[in-house]
Amino acid sequence: MYINFVFFVTLRPELIFHIYFCMDIHHELKELSKFLSDYSTSLMAVGVQTSRVVRNTTRIAESFGFDLDMTIFQKTIIMTLRDADNSHSYSTVSRIKPMALNFAINSKLSTLSWEAYDNRLGLDELKQRYHEIINKPRESKWLVLFLVACANASFCRLFQGDVTSMGIVFVATLAGFFVRQFLIERHWNHLAVFIISSFIASIIGSTGYLFHWGNTPDMALGTSVLYLIPGVPLINSIMDIIDGHVLAGTSRFINACLLIICIAIGLSITLLITGVSAL
Repeated sequence: MYINFVFFVTLRPELIFHIYFCMDIHHELKELSKFLSDYSTSLMAVGVQTSRVVRNTTRIAESFGFDLDMTIFQKTIIMTLRDADNSHSYSTVSRIKPMALNFAINSKLSTLSWEAYDNRLGLDELKQRYHEIINKPRESKWLVLFLVACANASFCRLFQGDVTSMGIVFVATLAGFFVRQFLIERHWNHLAVFIISSFIASIIGSTGYLFHWGNTPDMALGTSVLYLIPGVPLINSIMDIIDGHVLAGTSRFINACLLIICIAIGLSITLLITGVSAL
């Protein structure tokens, strides 16, 4: 201990300054990297396309005078934050957290990146605003359930379904989406959730065929599972591939295709049980 102290006090002042400077910038890189990891994984989780995640995260890094390199996979993000002359860097590997699609969070987090860039917000203020956005109470799940059922019934009408078929689809969506919410809250495998939800909705949607309700039972059965179609992942996958993020885009596309297959499996089980042979 005495030898270390003697060595330290005999160092030249400029060398001591350099040591403290390196420690300070390393700490800043570390803290900012941790924040950017949370920020970028949240963006990916709520359904943002990959290029937008990269732009927003890089914008915040540039507001602090640092350069950022990112590699995004289906479930993880690898990030390296470095200073302008590449003399200091800090790397992180973060797992993308499970969150529901949320365009409100998407918009607010994107706005936050511009505020950080334009107003040169400090890291503490950035963290505070970020947590306010992420922790804001969500809409009532019962309201979401009702609105999804209304939307899916409207799809039935768009496909020339009559009022009776719309009512069947409304009830089928209520039941299927409620089961989906229930199973997701209990952390079931998402593929199994889609199969079960598709089966529940389609079995109720088939009642128009079984009991001869309405004039368009085929529309009721066919549109009863439309609320499960992974439209956002499909769109994001194509956008990612177009933007050059082929790996992330392909992963998203494969995942979306698996979900569509699960919907088809649930619907097929209903057709086998009820004996309905045509939509």
